[in-house]
Amino acid sequence: MADNKLRFAPSPTGDLHIGNARTLILNYVYSKSILGDLILRIDDTDQDRSEEKYYRSIIKDIEWLKISPSAIERQSSKTEKYTEIRDYLIKEGHLYPCYETDEELNRLRKVSLSSGLPPIYDRASLKLTKDEIKDYEANGIKPYWRFKLDRKNITWNDLIRGEQSIACDSFSDPVLIRADGTFLYTLPSVVDDIDMGITHVLRGEDHVSNTATQIQLFKILGSNIPNFGHHSLMVQKDGSRMSKRIGSMSLKDIRDRGIEPMTLINYCARIGTSDAIEAFQSIDELVNDYSLTKISRSPARFSFDELIGLNKKIIQNISFQTLDSRLAELGIDGNDAEMFWDVVKTNINTVNEAQKWWNLITNDKININDGEINRDFLKIAQESLPNIPWDNKTWSIWTEKISQKTGLKGRELFLPLRIALTGENSGPELATFILLLGRELVLKRLSILE
Repeated sequence: MADNKLRFAPSPTGDLHIGNARTLILNYVYSKSILGDLILRIDDTDQDRSEEKYYRSIIKDIEWLKISPSAIERQSSKTEKYTEIRDYLIKEGHLYPCYETDEELNRLRKVSLSSGLPPIYDRASLKLTKDEIKDYEANGIKPYWRFKLDRKNITWNDLIRGEQSIACDSFSDPVLIRADGTFLYTLPSVVDDIDMGITHVLRGEDHVSNTATQIQLFKILGSNIPNFGHHSLMVQKDGSRMSKRIGSMSLKDIRDRGIEPMTLINYCARIGTSDAIEAFQSIDELVNDYSLTKISRSPARFSFDELIGLNKKIIQNISFQTLDSRLAELGIDGNDAEMFWDVVKTNINTVNEAQKWWNLITNDKININDGEINRDFLKIAQESLPNIPWDNKTWSIWTEKISQKTGLKGRELFLPLRIALTGENSGPELATFILLLGRELVLKRLSILE
């Protein structure tokens, strides 16, 4: 195992979405840049919401990205360890029991706010007598447990945000254990980071406020403190929050829409940084000159149109040999398959779109509206069509003959031919595409309106 260790820690309560993917990819690329290991830690302590299907979905998404964690840990298998640390913290006075109901806490919060005071828990439970605690227990009321913060400023040098300082007297002692005995995020996370020897923690800026609590826990448990880095969150292109209602896309959605793994890695690694998003073909290219200091404090604005544009650049440089099995699954195989890919790859946004063009060279019929092409033009095109040899000179010979007979040039000449042969207004270079169609099929297409 490497000296530097990072972790990606999703909860199996839903599918990974684009925001999760960015955190995963930033961790992965940074781990590569510092020759470190990336550990996948499944935060499944919330048994009510965690589901095995989402765990499998997370694994599938990470495999699709071709990211190979050095280890996979599941928090649900480590409850005994968390309980041991819980007991130690209680014994040392760092955790204290509380018995207020949600209604009581809400009422106290409203009183503080109406008085112009911050809604900070007043540590009333620390003043409970032994008899009062016995009364709660006798009535079957089980406590939840708060961590007693050292109310001082906690500072750290954030890998992305620079020098940070949080005043621990500005917020309530955090709840670490629910009344049913289950653990919230903070305690298991710190215990795992210690056990796994995590040296760097990269996560969203929504976790900044958790860091002061965690740093105190690391110190109490006698551990080295990881290097923390908090990246800006991802928002919609217009600056609005990502949400399911407006389409914060899952990796499954993105995969199903034909985006390549390397496209998503390039995009998430560079979005919201001072570097341009480029169509790197490998992680090694991307890692070169990689730095967390280039990540902006401003939100990263996600655009699916930009993602598609990048995907188009990526697939233009993918060889047929790399894709032959995927293309075969789309029905694209045979002697012409490699030539076909080289012809169409510059005119498609996703690999799946190649299937449409393959169908155009393997099916006799295409859809053309009667009014789209002049019948006299088609007749001239038929009469001018060269015989064998059918080769890379055919197109120029053919179009020169048509031009001489009609006086048409440029778009006025080429567009009617494209529509007649493909039913489309744009597409692959026709000089090569007609070689895939073959003379017989070209002649059929020219006769389609007869």
